[in-house]
Amino acid sequence: MARIFRFLRDGVVLACFFILLVLIVAKLDEAADSVVRGPFYAIDGDTLSVGRERLRLQGLDAPELHQTCEDDRGTTWACGEEARRLLARLVAEPGTECLGRERDRYRRLLVRCHAGASNINAALVRQGLALASGRYAEEQVAARRERRGLWAGHFENPRDWRASRGMMDDPNLLETFMDWVKQVIYWE
Repeated sequence: MARIFRFLRDGVVLACFFILLVLIVAKLDEAADSVVRGPFYAIDGDTLSVGRERLRLQGLDAPELHQTCEDDRGTTWACGEEARRLLARLVAEPGTECLGRERDRYRRLLVRCHAGASNINAALVRQGLALASGRYAEEQVAARRERRGLWAGHFENPRDWRASRGMMDDPNLLETFMDWVKQVIYWE
């Protein structure tokens, strides 16, 4: 009996040690994030700039600036512009900061933004002005259930909207086009 008790005790101590180790690693990992403070300028519903730095909000995809949506009566509204306006309001709050360390293919810093205890990324999804993309699924379910923002009618997925207008996936598209133009002009 004493042997089983010691075995369980040692198992619990070992489990606590590993949990503590994981928490320490997570805290050290979080400390590696770059902290960016404003003033921020909202380029569109999921992209900010601070000086020359471009920031892309992580875990969501907002309508493009010129994208439109329809409400349940069939009335068109500027959902892309509305998403940009909401983001601009949210990042104007005092004490707003963004944290991130990775960059996307367009060299934008991927960030999670907060104004005090408020998670700005989650707020955009919760208000129905951005789609969850890997995170914020609970916020999207709530926005959809309450028919907020995009969910109040019909909209085209921002990714599909970009693809249908040739705005997808090739950050070097202009460079490739310019190389082709040079070849045609100089007949290389």
